Amino acid sequence: MPKRFIAIAGNIGVGKSTLTRLVSQRMSWEPFYEAVSENPYLADFYQDMGRYAFHSQIFFLSRRLRHHRRLLDFPGSVVQDRSVYEDAEIFARALHLQGHIAERDYVTYRELYEVLVEFLPPPDLVVYLRASVPTLLKRIQQRGRAFEQNMDPVYLAQLNELYEGWLENFAQCPVLTIPSDDLDFVRSETHLQLIIGKIVEKLSGKEEMFFA
Repeated sequence: MPKRFIAIAGNIGVGKSTLTRLVSQRMSWEPFYEAVSENPYLADFYQDMGRYAFHSQIFFLSRRLRHHRRLLDFPGSVVQDRSVYEDAEIFARALHLQGHIAERDYVTYRELYEVLVEFLPPPDLVVYLRASVPTLLKRIQQRGRAFEQNMDPVYLAQLNELYEGWLENFAQCPVLTIPSDDLDFVRSETHLQLIIGKIVEKLSGKEEMFFA
């Protein structure tokens, strides 16, 4: 197979990092993970979202764009934990809708994002992990990150809606949608192999997976 670049997309707690790791191991591809712990604004953001939301999103956008450029320059195939598109289309949009990012700042952010993305070739495939809010809450609790334990179900539901709206109009590259409420690609070798097979098979088009 020639060099490939895929991005794993999905809501908080859905299993993006885990799937990134498993796909990279099975396919011998290079993984690139989300830079959450590197964000110097994150702790302040959780204390005062209105003051630090814009700063935090600018950091995530700049770091994701840098990663995207590195992925394109990498000599082998790569798999990315969360795409550059999600920062703007999902999380910054949600913060704006919630009133944490002012209209003036949001317009500036969108202009920066749209100009930069024009110069970046898209991935070969976006793999979207879809899960209901109860599943997300269960997985968030299981992974045990302290700052996530009081995650608002309403916020997760809003993010799910934004994901669905974004992907409905997303045309930069093919999308593989994976319903993951009843999917356990960590414990089930069959489920993992099914996903990997679909990734290999559907790099050139959109496909939604259904499980009996």
